[in-house]
Amino acid sequence: MVTANEYARRRRELMNLVGDDGIAIVAAAPERVRSRDTLYPYRQDSDFYYLTGFPEPEAVLVLAPGRRQGQYILFCRDRDPAREIWDGFRAGPDGACAEFGADDAFPIDDIDDILPGLIEGRERVYYAVGRDPEFDRHLMAWVNDIRNRARTGVASPAEFVDLDHLLHEMRLFKSAGELKLMRKSAKIAAGAHKRAMRVCKPGLHEYQLQAEIEHEFAMAGAAYPAYSSIVGSGANGCILHYIENQAPLRDGDLVLIDAGCEYQHYASDITRTFPVNGRFSPAQRALYDVVLDAQQAAMEAAVAGNHWNQPHEATVRVITEGLVALGLLKGRVSDLVKKGAHTRFYMHRAGHWLGMDVHDVGDYKVDHQWRLLEPGMTMTIEPGIYVAPDDDQVDEKWRGIGIRIEDDVAITRKGTEVLTADVPKTIEDIEALMAG
Repeated sequence: MVTANEYARRRRELMNLVGDDGIAIVAAAPERVRSRDTLYPYRQDSDFYYLTGFPEPEAVLVLAPGRRQGQYILFCRDRDPAREIWDGFRAGPDGACAEFGADDAFPIDDIDDILPGLIEGRERVYYAVGRDPEFDRHLMAWVNDIRNRARTGVASPAEFVDLDHLLHEMRLFKSAGELKLMRKSAKIAAGAHKRAMRVCKPGLHEYQLQAEIEHEFAMAGAAYPAYSSIVGSGANGCILHYIENQAPLRDGDLVLIDAGCEYQHYASDITRTFPVNGRFSPAQRALYDVVLDAQQAAMEAAVAGNHWNQPHEATVRVITEGLVALGLLKGRVSDLVKKGAHTRFYMHRAGHWLGMDVHDVGDYKVDHQWRLLEPGMTMTIEPGIYVAPDDDQVDEKWRGIGIRIEDDVAITRKGTEVLTADVPKTIEDIEALMAG
């Protein structure tokens, strides 16, 4: 788990960037209604949790560098024994200090009276404007109240600064503690994918494989999937974000599973594609090998010093070459790459940042240039080929085949660490696992 010392280090680093003339404000995620008087399971805002580890709704974090009475302030719900019987334990202001390291804490109901005083005299407010419109309105009301008292000598902030730029750059680089949690998340998800391979057979339904995967998540201590699990068999594997997961698994089809778990707020993200009956057909095998070769080329390019887009460029080159060799594309490879001909069969990018969010924060370009990969960054590598079932420009044997192979990697000083290497992905290893 992330230690109290690490949370404190993050806050200190952010306050150093904000400076003594600034103030940073982060609101907790609001609760969301599922239906009438029931709520979705609560999940804390990643930025808020990254700085506090505080899991409750109705909370606001304030970082006020240089404040004598304490720089780290939390507003949170008061203890309420009657509500806690129904909804669970609350830390309260005392617990916010004792358990979560706040220098000062106040009831959330008192925020209108206290927060304007914390903002007074600060030149800049660092805040993620637009993420929570309701809290935006509250914040502007507090700032306007300060401005209305300018004649009394009260100094109001001169500017708002987007907090995301500073905070998300911090989150992009994972600490040793974070990488440990990501390895655990990856290990749990890897076990779930292997479980799905073992139980898969014709006659089951997609939702049954989903149930096997998510059962494995929960039993291993990951309470939730990191995103809606994708289990697409046959032509459903050609739908990139397919989540219906209702179709039967048919003999002779492939099934594409894109599923990862969230372990202590850190996500994994794995995709494997394998035959429902345990044996790849010749056409499936041919396309699968192209995708696997493309992923390997991207792995070799995903090293410190290369720029973000180099792994993607490697997948485009290999996939285009493979599609030409198999007859799905015609022409010179260099010309086809330049024209983007691959996007007919490979329409997404080769990966994304990974961390507390499955599509994690962090800029992909700096000063309009692809940023360089550096140690501490974590990302996915996930090339794919998807042949539409109604594509009458290709031989029928290719139609309706969707293949994606995805792993999670960490950039290190020594090269690339594949966090999800436990899941088989060569044809031989997949078939051996399914046969066993």
